[in-house]
Amino acid sequence: MVKSVRELEVEDLVNAGLTLAEANELYRLLRDILSHYPSDSDNHPSLIWRHLVSLKLLKPSFPHSLHHLLYHSVYHSPFHSHHASLPLYWFPSLDHSKRTNLGRFMETRAPQLLGSSYKDPITSYPLFHNFSVQHPQLYWSLLLKELSLSFVQPPKCILDTSDPSRHGGTWLPGSVLNIADCCVQPSSHPYKPDDSLAIVWRDEGFDDSEVNHITLKQLRQQVMIAAKAIDATFSKGDAIAIDMPMTANAVIIYLAIVLAGCAVVSIADSFAPKEIATRLRVSKAKGVFTQDFIARGGRKFPLYSRVIEAAACKVIVLPVVGDDVGVQLREQDLSWKGFISSANQTWNSWSDYYSPSYQSVDAVTNILFSSGTTGDPKAIPWTQLAPIRSAADGWAAIDVQAGDVYCWPTNLGWVMGPTILYQCFLLGATLALYHGSPQGHNFGKFVQDAGVTILGTVPSLVKTWKNTKCMEGLDWTKIKTFCSTGETSNVDDDLWLSSKAYYRPIIELCGGTELASSYIAGSPLQPQAFGAFSTASMTTGFVIFDENGVPYPDDVACVGEVGLFPLSLGASDRILNADHEKVYFKGMPIYKGKVLRRHGDIIRRTVDGFIVVQGRADDTMNLGGIKTSSIEIERVCDGADECILETAAVGVATMNRGPEQLVVFVVLKKGYNSSAETLKMKFTKAIQSNLNPLFKVTLVKIVPEFPRTSSNKILRRVLRDQMKHELSAQSRL
Repeated sequence: MVKSVRELEVEDLVNAGLTLAEANELYRLLRDILSHYPSDSDNHPSLIWRHLVSLKLLKPSFPHSLHHLLYHSVYHSPFHSHHASLPLYWFPSLDHSKRTNLGRFMETRAPQLLGSSYKDPITSYPLFHNFSVQHPQLYWSLLLKELSLSFVQPPKCILDTSDPSRHGGTWLPGSVLNIADCCVQPSSHPYKPDDSLAIVWRDEGFDDSEVNHITLKQLRQQVMIAAKAIDATFSKGDAIAIDMPMTANAVIIYLAIVLAGCAVVSIADSFAPKEIATRLRVSKAKGVFTQDFIARGGRKFPLYSRVIEAAACKVIVLPVVGDDVGVQLREQDLSWKGFISSANQTWNSWSDYYSPSYQSVDAVTNILFSSGTTGDPKAIPWTQLAPIRSAADGWAAIDVQAGDVYCWPTNLGWVMGPTILYQCFLLGATLALYHGSPQGHNFGKFVQDAGVTILGTVPSLVKTWKNTKCMEGLDWTKIKTFCSTGETSNVDDDLWLSSKAYYRPIIELCGGTELASSYIAGSPLQPQAFGAFSTASMTTGFVIFDENGVPYPDDVACVGEVGLFPLSLGASDRILNADHEKVYFKGMPIYKGKVLRRHGDIIRRTVDGFIVVQGRADDTMNLGGIKTSSIEIERVCDGADECILETAAVGVATMNRGPEQLVVFVVLKKGYNSSAETLKMKFTKAIQSNLNPLFKVTLVKIVPEFPRTSSNKILRRVLRDQMKHELSAQSRL
């Protein structure tokens, strides 16, 4: 049974892992803090916690068991146990708030925009957020000046809503630019001089070496050389895929493709050949950039061989180490060195200036994929508006500033790859890349050695760090902000993560590829609770509606499906292989004269205004930060063994709000027998071979039949709820 903080003794601190000397000192300081708060004030445990962390008494080097004990003992009170409010762990100070991007912006602009209603960035944040939703044109007209943007032709206006068929409106009509050129050119605001560090990186296996770096000027040179070679090989407007780890070279290639007026096709390096082929087919890619191998943990894993199994088009191959590729190339393919030489360029000399391909703001620069409930993943084109939206989110929610060192282990095939790229280069931050696995100590050492100030994660990665204790002995105290997205966060894992930097905030982000942003997030101007979102993103409005499509009042605690206000800069207005109107708008409720945009999340609003994501309204699931559909999983599992009649796949969140677990229900053919464990192994092997090697089946349940609707559709929701009930019952045993 958890003790309250007032019941703790020195022995409890020793049992949690402190030495006797450490325990005595912490106990003395803890009793001094408690003396400021009479016992009848325990209905406000956040005051005690805030005092405790403000003095930095809970050192990152202390065992996690000690942090766990103090957090839960502080929030073990009659008030907290009987109320639905979430425990707070981080609190903005007024001084700090005025140094954030949004806080400075508010101090300068809000007195004129809000008049006498404006007080300060913390007090007036809800009012200013509402202003951004009600007056997005005015907000964006001011915010665009905060980004490193250079329009060759300025927009005629910020937003044109004259076309009723465009639910999201037409943003920045008439404007012309090249967003990659904006990334590599210097600017005075944000401060981004030529000699600033653009990228820092380290290769796995060289973990005691100095961190490599490239300046903005050097980055621009290399991007222009690559763009010139792309221009000589492909035609403007061509779709060109990147299927390789997110290395410094991958970033150069990404920017070069866009600079040359082509569109990047983003493909994650973990995909099986069949999935690569699907993305190349849907995007009509004319070429692919890849590596010969992927290096992980001292081993090399084939990548080029997977790509050519999927691709008939030209493939340009980079070596994982050295200058020469380590594989035999097909006749039509080129090595990276040969590709650059084909345009009479070298990496060691300046090329003639390459003139960027300037395009309309609505020109497609990136094709990303988001799995839905159909067989093929949805191909979502990003126009030049999407990077602007992504950078604006980083500016407001994450507080990315010039001089920050920003690291987020990801891939250009997932939305966070292009997102962090644009957030860094349009805001003057340094992009930090580790060329290797992020799961071990060496990645953490890179974070330390590179002086990372913003570290992005996915919850499953944090769980690995915590459980393996691989980050012990490292100093992460330069980190000012953590970020998390992709799946539901686990409270205890987040407690561990935040404690590594004296309880810096973890900014939770939830959005989608089709939004080019989050729709809910944390904020540096609001207190934060683990695993929860404190606000809608700037300019974003939403309602939570019940099963009848009726919105709940904005100030009421509730659970329901979220509907987004349709006017959103950067949000998609087309899908290459599906009906955009049907996917995002058909059948959605009308709110204040406008049809809401579908996102598909079921969310809960707490009594104190926080948002917790409960799951998906459809049958899409989230496995390790990768969205996939029940249909995709079932299609593979149905063919895994001859004994199977049919399968139903559901994602089930753990009781402590952790990542979703994949559960497969099975109906066997008459006369056949098999065990759940045997099928679990077969399903996992089939899924990893045909869909993604990162997916795994947690549990298989053999059942006589599935619950169905009157039209014979499987009620996966019922199966999901049944599994949640069983897991809940098991946890109480």
